[in-house]
Amino acid sequence: MTSKGFTMNELGQLNNFAIEPKVHVDQTPRAGFTEYAEKLNGRLAMIGFVSLIAVEVVTGHGLIGWLTNL
Repeated sequence: MTSKGFTMNELGQLNNFAIEPKVHVDQTPRAGFTEYAEKLNGRLAMIGFVSLIAVEVVTGHGLIGWLTNL
């Protein structure tokens, strides 16, 4: 018998041991051409593209010009 997070034994005594929640196991594959991998790759590409534009704005040169002038 349970009562608001506590369990009771057969004598009616409260037991305050933690009741463990049910565990959810995600069976979604995380390797290969999955939706998760494609979203992650797309987001990383967007970060790289915005960073490339920021470098061009700050230096006044494109990536190739910036790398060849070093």
